[in-house]
Amino acid sequence: MQGADNPRLRALLNAPIGPLISRMAAPNIVVMTIQTLVTIADAWFVGQLGITALASLAIVFPVQTLMSMMSAGAMGGGISSAVARALGAGDRARADAIVLHAIVIAFLMAAAYLIIAAIFAQPLFRLLGGTGAVLTGAVAYAEILFGAGIAMWLANSFASIIRGTGNMTLPAGVMILTSALQILLSGALTLGWGPLPALGIRGPAVALVVSFSLAAIILGGFLGAGRLGVRLALSGARLQRALFHDIAKVGGVACGNAFLTIATVLIVTRLAAEHGTAALAGYGLGSRLELILIPIAFGAGGVLTTAVGTNFGARQFARARAFAWTGGLAIFAITGAIGIAAAIWPNLWLGLFTSDTDAFEFGAVYLRIAGPMYGMFGLGMALYFASQGTGNMAWPFSAGVLRLVVAAGGGWVAVAWFGGGPAALFAFVSAGLFVFGAVIAGSLFSRVWNPER
Repeated sequence: MQGADNPRLRALLNAPIGPLISRMAAPNIVVMTIQTLVTIADAWFVGQLGITALASLAIVFPVQTLMSMMSAGAMGGGISSAVARALGAGDRARADAIVLHAIVIAFLMAAAYLIIAAIFAQPLFRLLGGTGAVLTGAVAYAEILFGAGIAMWLANSFASIIRGTGNMTLPAGVMILTSALQILLSGALTLGWGPLPALGIRGPAVALVVSFSLAAIILGGFLGAGRLGVRLALSGARLQRALFHDIAKVGGVACGNAFLTIATVLIVTRLAAEHGTAALAGYGLGSRLELILIPIAFGAGGVLTTAVGTNFGARQFARARAFAWTGGLAIFAITGAIGIAAAIWPNLWLGLFTSDTDAFEFGAVYLRIAGPMYGMFGLGMALYFASQGTGNMAWPFSAGVLRLVVAAGGGWVAVAWFGGGPAALFAFVSAGLFVFGAVIAGSLFSRVWNPER
């Protein structure tokens, strides 16, 4: 029996797929639920500061989400995939060596965000439509968040290493505790609860840095102890180009795909900014729900990366495809239900954050048009994570390019060339969501997913 020396590997290679996904995804789903609550709470706390603060958060949030996507699901997925494939092939030494390479990558990526989004925060967010008080608030938030971005990068990299061994419970437990702390700190530091200072727009950024720093310390300690199937060992370690490539061939391309996802939102955000502060805040709240679908998809997607990677390493390709379809269709159902509910009852979401009539109407138009396609976006994201396990990200990247062309490119042409209103812009956004999901789903019939044929 394959994987007999490791019960987690044995389950990934032999256990019934549906129950296994449900059991392994349960901790991730709890994490994604509480991290969704973090996102909602941050917006609610900032909303108490007024429409200008919400607009500042709307400008920064896509870039913040990009760093989160890259560290957890993109480069993090590359790390999990590399560890899973090494363990699936029975190469423990290679899996151990990947840990150090993942840490080096985390520091390099955090440094890039420090330079681009903290040191040059003002020109970056001015380019994205920020002016006056809106720009000032965005810069204040970004300087803290991205200036200390290494906290998020290390925490998510350590969690990805552990998930690659098939252990979803430990990183989930740590992230649940630290996310709960983040919600409390965000409210306390934004609004000044008790003896803590009222930092305003800076409050959520400080809370995020503190919570992820704690998560990194805890998870790093577990890896150093060496009882998780892989070990963090710095002495005698040697950096190898082949191992960087093994992570980057998945994680690097996935980061490109994450950039395409956020670039689409940023371009639409810039177009929405032409309609004023209320429109910017309204679309920011609407797009925030769209971006929340990504961590929801990661609830099962983190399992799919590991499961597909392990089975590809063991050359069980049909089983890998079965994992992808089972998890992907489950996420399609969940995100589709969310999108349809938001389209029919936009007040369920928008009413949580603002009572401004103009901001609400702009956000409602977006949800009514784009919401019905949330299921296809969720399907695409789940299969994107599953594709990381194959070690080949060409199809997901192509899907991201097509979505950018359809949603952002088509929306820009409709607004800038033909003078279309918000409805025309969001129609292209909706079409882009459909294209993204359809292309990645189609890739499961390609040679990448069917090497035995």
